[in-house]
Amino acid sequence: MTLHGHGTTLLVIAKEPRPGRVKTRLTPPYSPEEAAELAEASLADTLGTVLAAPAHRRVLVLAGQPGSWLPAGIEVIPQCAGGLDERLAAAFGACTGPALLVGMDTPQITPELLAPALGPDAWQDCDAWFGPACDGGFWALGLAEPDPRLLRGVPMSRSDTGALQRARLTGAGLRVHDLPRLRDVDTADDAGEVAAAAPDSRFAATLTRLAAAAGHPGQGGGR
Repeated sequence: MTLHGHGTTLLVIAKEPRPGRVKTRLTPPYSPEEAAELAEASLADTLGTVLAAPAHRRVLVLAGQPGSWLPAGIEVIPQCAGGLDERLAAAFGACTGPALLVGMDTPQITPELLAPALGPDAWQDCDAWFGPACDGGFWALGLAEPDPRLLRGVPMSRSDTGALQRARLTGAGLRVHDLPRLRDVDTADDAGEVAAAAPDSRFAATLTRLAAAAGHPGQGGGR
């Protein structure tokens, strides 16, 4: 499936929030069911931001099946098989025209945060947008001309993944602009920090509810 059109396509790559399939590093202290609740809340916050952002198209690249958490106005296409680099490459390969991809692990993102990469001047003197993550990965990647070769073969889920991906972009001669560094949600400590950074989010509310019910770590990682 090819995504056509003028303007920037905003992509979200995500897994269906099913227990045992998502946010497994949250277990323990959270049960697989609780981890899936947090994943669903994070995804819902992310999709809410996507709907409010000034994008031309909004597409969820999904591993699994959509559920009641999917709002209207979001197109869904399936993820391809293979490693994360292949799945990211295929998501960009489905686009014609500029595309910005984010994950489901940063519920603290806002339309204002994404605006530089989506506005009318986003691609002036810029070929790529890069959002570094605190763990050494990246939470956002935008390409003026989506080329799957810019992602294939980049080692994923490593502390140097972000540096390697950004080097791939600059090595190809692209002019790269950076978005702010963000923490994504992998561990319980991450969850607390991210909830504290976005206290009005669905993610923060879910974390607070789970913490109150079972004494799990709350916002800021405290008890």
